[in-house]
Amino acid sequence: MLSYEKDFKESLIAGIDEAGRGPLAGPLVCACVIMPKTDIIEGIDDSKKLSPKKREELFEKITEKAIAYSIVEIDEQTIDEINILNATKLGMKRALENLSAAPEIVLTDAVRIETEIPQQNIIHGDGLSYNIAAASILAKVYRDRLMQKLSLSYPQYLFAQHKGYGTKLHIENLKKYGPCPHHRKTFIKNFNFF
Repeated sequence: MLSYEKDFKESLIAGIDEAGRGPLAGPLVCACVIMPKTDIIEGIDDSKKLSPKKREELFEKITEKAIAYSIVEIDEQTIDEINILNATKLGMKRALENLSAAPEIVLTDAVRIETEIPQQNIIHGDGLSYNIAAASILAKVYRDRLMQKLSLSYPQYLFAQHKGYGTKLHIENLKKYGPCPHHRKTFIKNFNFF
């Protein structure tokens, strides 16, 4: 997990990742984090490989130990207006710009963003880079918490269970109740609601 960080051992490294590109509902969440090069947190990995409990534990450790971190939401309306790829680039750029410290190199999970800071875009970076993996955990936990709160306002969709992804249960409830304001219109257009 530290091989890319070792390539830039003299530099302040920021890792950027997102959560929520694929769901039918809820925002996209992007996170950027600069982790210290010492006092490495054991267990950091691609958030998809970790249990919800482990992600929650690591979220607390990352936010406590990070040199700087930033978490940004891109709402459903923006996703519908500019498409999910552009929303991802926008969210990652904002997360980078909102850091309280200036990194010297940016590592992203495959997506190239507009910035003057040198960057390396790593395919499957959330499983290869410590800083990107830390960002993936921040984004995933933050978004899961948002979807749990959204489930309280819209209990009929059971967002807390599927986090807005297109599961059989979600699609059944979507067809039964119709969309709510947090559904992405461009993602559910084939269901003929609009």
